[in-house]
Amino acid sequence: MFSSVLIANRGEIACRVIRTARALGMRTIAVYSDADAKALHVRLADEAVNIGPAPVTESYLRAERIIAAAKETGAECIHPGYGFLSENAAFSEACAEAGIVFVGPPAAAIRAMGLKDGAKAIMEKAGVPVVPGYHGERQDPAFLKQKAYEIGYPVLIKAVAGGGGKGMRRVDKALAFEEALASAQREAKNAFGDERVLVEKYIESPRHVEVQVFADAHGNAVHLFERDCSVQRRHQKVVEEAPAPGMTEAVRAAMGAAAVAAAKAVGYVGAGTVEFIADGSTGLRPDGFWFMEMNTRLQVEHPVTEEITGLDLVAWQLMVAAGEALPLGQDELAIDGHAVEARLYAEDPDNGFLPSIGDLVALDFGAGEGIRVDTGVSEGGAVSPFYDPMIAKVIAHGATRDEAFDRLAAALRATVVAGPRTNLGFLARLLDHPEFRAGNFDTGFLDRHLDDLVGFSGGRAAVALGALRLVERDEERIRAETARRTGEPDSPWNTTDAFQLGPERRFVLPVTADGDDKKVELAWGPEGLSAAYYGAEPDWHDEAHGATIVDAPDGVYVLSDGVQTFVKFADPAAHEDEVEAEGRVGAPMHGKLVAMFVAPGQQVAKGDRLFIVEAMKMEHAVASPMDGVIADVRGVVGDQLDQGATVIVFEETEGEG
Repeated sequence: MFSSVLIANRGEIACRVIRTARALGMRTIAVYSDADAKALHVRLADEAVNIGPAPVTESYLRAERIIAAAKETGAECIHPGYGFLSENAAFSEACAEAGIVFVGPPAAAIRAMGLKDGAKAIMEKAGVPVVPGYHGERQDPAFLKQKAYEIGYPVLIKAVAGGGGKGMRRVDKALAFEEALASAQREAKNAFGDERVLVEKYIESPRHVEVQVFADAHGNAVHLFERDCSVQRRHQKVVEEAPAPGMTEAVRAAMGAAAVAAAKAVGYVGAGTVEFIADGSTGLRPDGFWFMEMNTRLQVEHPVTEEITGLDLVAWQLMVAAGEALPLGQDELAIDGHAVEARLYAEDPDNGFLPSIGDLVALDFGAGEGIRVDTGVSEGGAVSPFYDPMIAKVIAHGATRDEAFDRLAAALRATVVAGPRTNLGFLARLLDHPEFRAGNFDTGFLDRHLDDLVGFSGGRAAVALGALRLVERDEERIRAETARRTGEPDSPWNTTDAFQLGPERRFVLPVTADGDDKKVELAWGPEGLSAAYYGAEPDWHDEAHGATIVDAPDGVYVLSDGVQTFVKFADPAAHEDEVEAEGRVGAPMHGKLVAMFVAPGQQVAKGDRLFIVEAMKMEHAVASPMDGVIADVRGVVGDQLDQGATVIVFEETEGEG
């Protein structure tokens, strides 16, 4: 076994590798960008080396800097985690040239499986079923559109070098093909440096089932059963579980054999995932699944496999990389219970799942039997605009699927995150959705049931609770100010600032909740101070069941059922210098302006695309909210934009007199 390892990654996977390496007695070395100087993975490692500025192209994707750090620290091997350089054949070769072991497959295997078109050709030759489509070299739009017509709509455009849903677009009609192709190619080039795509038949009611494979340098290869990753949003996995619901032993044997054959076909060594798409309309069948791609690395969702097998896959990776044989054969592997993983993200489900950044004012994960949390952040840290917005992976294991789901939903509801908005409530509702619980789902599940899962707010109770906490927290100052102004130290009712006296010793307090102006009615009675949303029914307290309140310097966070409401005192002068927002379109989030479709003087219609912002590795198109003429374009392609920054200004229209 190695004595030291450098982890060429960040966040929760870096922390995950560090834990196993330490358990094996290895010295751990982290690398970090300027933005990650205080990150958890840096604090956990025995040593840490700065490799450059925050953008990944200047730090985590700079192979020469990572190899230099490994040489400087005397690392015997480099574990790439996933993403970044984990599936980069040139990086694997550079490690070998530097005399450092790459914890991953041979460069030839990475190349063979790294390009979807070539991989499918290899799979066809090996007898692995593949989805019908065009996987050739020609890339001119007219030719690809013709191939899409021949395949038959709907089709899926996929980046040849892609993964994680990037560079992927579903197209239902020929009229939309050119625009979808251009968008997929642009996103693929930004993410992978390769704009080539393939076109495949889109499988209706698709199930995404993947098989974990492992192979060593001694000719041994096994599969560690399957994972179901069908619940996705924008082709990004949201919840993963193992084993797959509805899986029979016959289908498992066929799919597992196909996965092992795929690994052997490219001389694979190490951990990999063979991803299949299955037709979910008729249930899982031995003749109803097709090869999609092979990820030549550890997957984000590997913990569910670890939970049902009792194995440490990172330890297996390190053993295989050190030249050891697989510790177990296929007949020694077995499934124990059920496991499910939810990806907790800093994003706003009620605003199109846009990424949310900022300081983690509070962070406390819900514990419980069978619960595991893999995270790369801690309270006091921050979610950066430069990287994936994942806060943690929360995993539950149970004897049955229902038990695992119950445990995970309870853990999510007990988790406290204050600062950035999160998908906590969305995930908990998803796990409790009756159709998901019944196993009636495919990759279109979230699109069909989104209205059941989003649109929940803290409500008026959250506003009232926040206001009450603000007054209680600041009561001494309020009383002192009242005494100074009125000479009546025991009266909280005569203040002349924002408080407005009401009948029966009540007053109305103006606050802002998530930026919106609100009013809360407060009263001082025999039992102390109480509050209610102005004009609310007396039973408003029922809405606040289970709420958690977190103090912040400039306000309070009220957290209830995974929903966050930020409440602060209203500032009477806050609107004095505000620029009129009507007729302007701003950036929906912090990100990079990657495309602009309009120019000053141009007439646009409501719904026309104005510009595209790229954030957290995904593109977000912004459409015109109105018919009008563009007066000004503020920003050029390549600019980094702050959330809310004005990008488009419309010409003013004269009102009717």
